[in-house]
Amino acid sequence: MESNFDELHQPILTHDHPPPPELNSSLEEMLSNTQLPLLKRLLSATWIELNLLFPLATPAILVYLINNSMSTVTRAFAGHLGNLQLAAANLGNSGIQLFASGLMLGMGSAVETLCGQAYGANKYEMLGIYMQRATIVLTITAIPLTIVYIFCKPILLLIGESEPLASSAATYVYGLIPQIFAYAVNFPIQKFLQAQSIVRPSTYISVATLVLHVLLSWVAVFKLGLGLIGSSLVLSFCWWVIVVAQFVYIVKSRKCERTWNGFSVEAFYKLWDFVKLSSASAVMLCLEIWYFQVLVLITGLLDNPELALDSVAVCMTIAGLLLQIGVGFNAAASVRVSNELGSGNPKAAAFSVVIVNMVSFIIAVIEAIVVLALRHVISYVFTEGETVANAVSDLCPYLAVTLILNGIQPVLSGVAVGCGWQAIVAYINVGCYYGVGVPVGCVLGFKFNLGVKGIWSGMIGGTVLQTLILLWITFRTDWIKEVNTAKKRLDKWEN
Repeated sequence: MESNFDELHQPILTHDHPPPPELNSSLEEMLSNTQLPLLKRLLSATWIELNLLFPLATPAILVYLINNSMSTVTRAFAGHLGNLQLAAANLGNSGIQLFASGLMLGMGSAVETLCGQAYGANKYEMLGIYMQRATIVLTITAIPLTIVYIFCKPILLLIGESEPLASSAATYVYGLIPQIFAYAVNFPIQKFLQAQSIVRPSTYISVATLVLHVLLSWVAVFKLGLGLIGSSLVLSFCWWVIVVAQFVYIVKSRKCERTWNGFSVEAFYKLWDFVKLSSASAVMLCLEIWYFQVLVLITGLLDNPELALDSVAVCMTIAGLLLQIGVGFNAAASVRVSNELGSGNPKAAAFSVVIVNMVSFIIAVIEAIVVLALRHVISYVFTEGETVANAVSDLCPYLAVTLILNGIQPVLSGVAVGCGWQAIVAYINVGCYYGVGVPVGCVLGFKFNLGVKGIWSGMIGGTVLQTLILLWITFRTDWIKEVNTAKKRLDKWEN
């Protein structure tokens, strides 16, 4: 990385619990201490960074896994109602809910940049204002999304779904309308807490809510006979439980007393500027979330697609589950980089990027090795069919490559969020994913008759290209310049 840092900066701030004594000196000071031998300096800095990284990443991974599991549990209960209900819940989740959650999470990541850098710069009072601004913008965004939910049946019919399936999916989706507004509040709250490295309370709340969710789903579906609408309403209710519990924590906890000063009229200032920043974030994240959904849609266009769709569905389920680890490191990378930039610590920001990428990559390689070792039996977790198992086994090498990429790409996206590069990454995603990956995949899959392997190969190629570009941008980054950019950004957004 192109960096020349001679100044010493203030130490980074503490997290949920005070760090061990050896962490009391800042990472920037350790990296700048030329009196120590280089190897000892790097080893000590790595120890400091790991002790800051894992308390952030581990709870974040658990939160994303648990929140993802709530949707899975809801669909599992729907499956007990019948095959049509299961298909309807899956369609409502993949076709409608995923669109809304991706958009809202993407827009919410704008506050991640601002809160993380403001916290590092000791501008604590601005975190609460940024959170409120994000909530206002996301709540307004939820209104047109609600209209999409209301008219989802004709939309599904328009894209060729059958009348019974579209009707059942619409019933399921109607119960998810309150969830949209829960997203609008939850994602800013989540980023507000993560920026301060307060992550454990969200984990405890999510675990408790998951237990409640299973219990209420059982009551709604089996005892009260509320069917699809009951299962989705329970999911919406539980998301609101998470929102309320987290907000109560913010108001009552002493850890947030510097960053939450109550509701403020300043939250309504500069909303249009926030909309523009949020839009870039939304485009960046949505293009990533939707990318491999396109793989499933294109696979459905193959001749006799049933077996291909079944095997791809199993692989995408595994990839989606393990992706939550990458997403957890994405959040940790964003917090670490934004905090250090806000604190004026360019060396520490650059070093954090290196360490979090190395750790996430090593874990991703281990995941890929395990998947390849279990390639002949892994599908039996989802289905008993031997034909599907053989098809999944054939696709596992592609899944393994995807898992390795998922260990790098989300982390680089987290670095981009921490630095405020959302607009740049959005353009890169459009070009690499949809200008290269999808067309090449279609050519390989249909023109060269490689089927789902060809489609997946093309899309892997798009991800590789995007990852290489992000690596190059990150490697060439002038971190002193990024510190100055963060300072200007905070000065612009303050009040």
